[in-house]
Amino acid sequence: MKVKIIWIMFVAWAVTAGCKTDKMPTSSMENSDPYGEEELLKAFKASEEPGVVKVMSQNVYIGTNVTDILDAPTIETIPVLVAGGFLEVQNCDFPSRAEALALEIEKTMPHLIGLQEMTVFYRQSPGDLLEGGTVPATDIVLDYFEELMNALQAKGLNYQVVDSIANADIELPMFVRFEGNTPVFDDIRIVDHDAILARDDVVISNPVAVRYDSMLVVNFDENNSVSIPRGYVAVTAKIGGTSVVFTNTHLESMGGQNLREAEVSQLLDDYKNESLPVIMVGDFNSRAPTGSAYNFVLNEGYTDTWLMNPLTYNPNGYTYGHSSDLRNETPHLSSRIDYVFAGPQGNPTIGNAFVIGDETRDKTSNGLWPSDHAGVVTKLTYSSVPKLVSK
Repeated sequence: MKVKIIWIMFVAWAVTAGCKTDKMPTSSMENSDPYGEEELLKAFKASEEPGVVKVMSQNVYIGTNVTDILDAPTIETIPVLVAGGFLEVQNCDFPSRAEALALEIEKTMPHLIGLQEMTVFYRQSPGDLLEGGTVPATDIVLDYFEELMNALQAKGLNYQVVDSIANADIELPMFVRFEGNTPVFDDIRIVDHDAILARDDVVISNPVAVRYDSMLVVNFDENNSVSIPRGYVAVTAKIGGTSVVFTNTHLESMGGQNLREAEVSQLLDDYKNESLPVIMVGDFNSRAPTGSAYNFVLNEGYTDTWLMNPLTYNPNGYTYGHSSDLRNETPHLSSRIDYVFAGPQGNPTIGNAFVIGDETRDKTSNGLWPSDHAGVVTKLTYSSVPKLVSK
């Protein structure tokens, strides 16, 4: 994308100054566990009976509200908004959050994990976009895959990335500083991914990565626009003697319900004739119980496993959304948009399910929530098909 900007100095100064934060880590808080969830999680972790499939969905959070940039009031403000957004990404400290996410995985040991907003940041210094350059930024400054896998390995957890898809790939100019009266700009490139992680005892085959036909297009002005593609990833997974198809997606949050309906319809159509049990997880950006994309899934015969949860102490099951800086002292979760859906094939028994990353004890040591989304883990048990006995 080529962006030509006449820079207004006082706007840059005012906005970048406003991006600074003096917030301190949350002070020590009561980490009570009135429902004994930690003991229940230990039992969940130990569940390895035949037919058991444990799955997780987690939006890891890019680290800033990208919508603020895409909704820029004028194209001239974009470099300032990008600077503020990148500062917030740094303040949201994914390396420490990766450790918190790894702890959630260690507590539950799911066989399969669907991750959304797995982001890689690239930087070009100095940038060339404002001069009409087209060379993409290639210097990696932060890689969520690397940070999370390092955190898992540090805990001795053997997981592998078995499938991923690159969604949006956006490069924008970023104000850096003034040299005298001359503003200096770098370019920041953001590549968003959805990914599937599998435990090393799970046998994986048939990885699939599909980009949806419908996508969001953001028009900054009549000459400058950016496309936001999304898609899904899927694998066939064999856990012991049980085989399932596991899919992970992140539906678009902007653009309205028609866009999400088109995306989820493509996903559902692709698996409507699947004979193996299908498990769909992800951030569907469609609120239960009324969201249209959410109900599209239900109308295809899928079960919202949270509604079948034998544990009843968290009836709402909210998964979104903590403050964008992740420093709200108490949980701000107010809607349920992250799901584990079980397809009609296999008729699984739905076991205990948990919202994780929603308690103050889940925070990082410097007071951050692991993500602006809580994660969801669910146990499903599939019965083997009876064999015919000859007489």
